[in-house]
Amino acid sequence: MKKIAIVYHSGYGHTARQAEAVLAGAQAIEGVQAKLYSVEALDDARWQELGDADAMIFGAPTYMGSVSAPFKQFMDTSAKAWFGQAWRNKVAGGFTTSASQSGDKLNSLLQMMVFANQHAMIWVGLDVPPGNNNSQGSVNDLNRLGSFSGAMAQANADQGADAMLESDLQTAARLGRRIAEISMSFQS
Repeated sequence: MKKIAIVYHSGYGHTARQAEAVLAGAQAIEGVQAKLYSVEALDDARWQELGDADAMIFGAPTYMGSVSAPFKQFMDTSAKAWFGQAWRNKVAGGFTTSASQSGDKLNSLLQMMVFANQHAMIWVGLDVPPGNNNSQGSVNDLNRLGSFSGAMAQANADQGADAMLESDLQTAARLGRRIAEISMSFQS
């Protein structure tokens, strides 16, 4: 059984909903056990579970062009794992959401990618071509925001998580499935 940890922060519920979609995608692969980990609820036992995971998928809202402060705190707190190279060769990926179409979400994914690379993890991007980029496209396309580095979502600032677009959630699920599939191809 491959273990996948989905480590995330959500300020207003949108990124939590995206994390649930990633979880559903990962759990769709036979032989995978996936679990959500809020960075605000990490205790010693949960940190140990992260160390035992075969893959980690990181998620944070993009605030002011960067990952949220609680997610950054998680990154900083991981120094002990980094020092011992505890996450070396684990598969990694990421997702983010913001209110703006761009919102500089790519910067958040790049922060997560650099973070994973510093931990000697193996970063996996999204395998869906950009959607909604021609006259036949629509906001209902997978990867409608055109990311290759991870899953992006856009959520209106004046609406709750229940108003998120299904296409963004399906894109997140696709990322979860892809990382689960790749994790299954690695030997224990």
